[in-house]
Amino acid sequence: MLKTRISLLALGLMAATQAMANDQAASKGFVEDSTASLLLRNAYIKRDKKHDTNDQMQWGQGFIGKISSGFTQGTVGVGVEGFGLYAVRLDGGTGHNEGGGIDFFKRGDSGNAQHDISRGGAAVKFRVSNTVLKYGDQMPSLPVLQYDDARLLPESFTGTSINSKEIDGLELNAARFTREARKSTEQRDTALKSINVFGGTYKFAPNLTTSLYTSDVEDVLKKHYLGVNYVHAIAKDQSLTLDFNGYKSDIDKKYVEKAGLHGDSNTIWSLAATYAFGPHSVTIAHQRSTGSTGYQYGWYQDRGGVGDGGSTIYLANSYWSDFNAEDERSWQIGYGLDFGAFGVPGLTYSVAYVRGDNINTHGLGEGTEREIFNQFKYVVQEGPAKDLRVKVRSSFLRASNNLRDDSVQYADDGNELRIFVEYPISIF
Repeated sequence: MLKTRISLLALGLMAATQAMANDQAASKGFVEDSTASLLLRNAYIKRDKKHDTNDQMQWGQGFIGKISSGFTQGTVGVGVEGFGLYAVRLDGGTGHNEGGGIDFFKRGDSGNAQHDISRGGAAVKFRVSNTVLKYGDQMPSLPVLQYDDARLLPESFTGTSINSKEIDGLELNAARFTREARKSTEQRDTALKSINVFGGTYKFAPNLTTSLYTSDVEDVLKKHYLGVNYVHAIAKDQSLTLDFNGYKSDIDKKYVEKAGLHGDSNTIWSLAATYAFGPHSVTIAHQRSTGSTGYQYGWYQDRGGVGDGGSTIYLANSYWSDFNAEDERSWQIGYGLDFGAFGVPGLTYSVAYVRGDNINTHGLGEGTEREIFNQFKYVVQEGPAKDLRVKVRSSFLRASNNLRDDSVQYADDGNELRIFVEYPISIF
């Protein structure tokens, strides 16, 4: 009976595979399918801290070039891809402390930030049917390993990855990376030993998608992720979207001691419901963290961090604060508006209010925090500056006094402003 079930499953997988178009068979060639692009990014962040810490500010101009060849024709296609990064500091030298949350330009022992940084990377890739194997420098984008591209220059990782789309609706990913390049410097070694990743996403229906992933960061933690997204069409211009994201982390005892954590486990999840009607959207979300410590992610191991990517937090209530402290519960109400309906296509606005409470301060009383987030985005629709993108966002964060205590050091009051201007250029 078991053999029969396995055989039926194998036949089903073969049938699904045969129904998919073969990407490699459709290859036009190494040169013919090649692409190259350059992104010009001018970025500014300022954090006005309200208590014992100095203000934080950095401003820079970045150049992000990417090139990707096609695959050679045949059963096994071979190709290459690479990137080149350069950034020059416009402001943010002596007088503004480093601030891990900004990190445009790493500061040396003297306290001065670098004047400019450059870094490059390359990878070789192989494709059979709809499965691609890559080795080299990459920018992985997965729920348990998401590179940070929300600052001036992006992070990158070095290792091997496999992406497979052989079955209609199913995407599988597996990877092992052994080096990480910090976004604010030219060096590649951040003390990461290895991170192994496996998981996939399956689209059960056009409006229902589920993702399961797991990761193992050597000597740091094991992390498991579940994501479910469902979109229900109510009418022609109305929809309801439900989005669930959750992580379960088991932390290595060595890292618990190194990072000064109170415990070795965390479970955090969020559920967001968004009702969209015409140009408007309203979001209500709840997020909850449980376990013996808060949710751990990102930063760099040579600085006491995890090393699994600075954006590895697919949660609803993540803005300036991530609302991810030990035992924290948070609620959000948000609103979005598309000005295209009012004659200004390309302009959008979003605002959100998030409040968190029940933070465990281990003897200092309940910790609370709240944030107001605002963001304008504009994309030029036509003319010489077509596709130019401007993003202006601000946050106002306020936290209870006990969260600034030396034994907690979780949050401080502050106002944040970010201005990003990006212009993408397609070279070929």
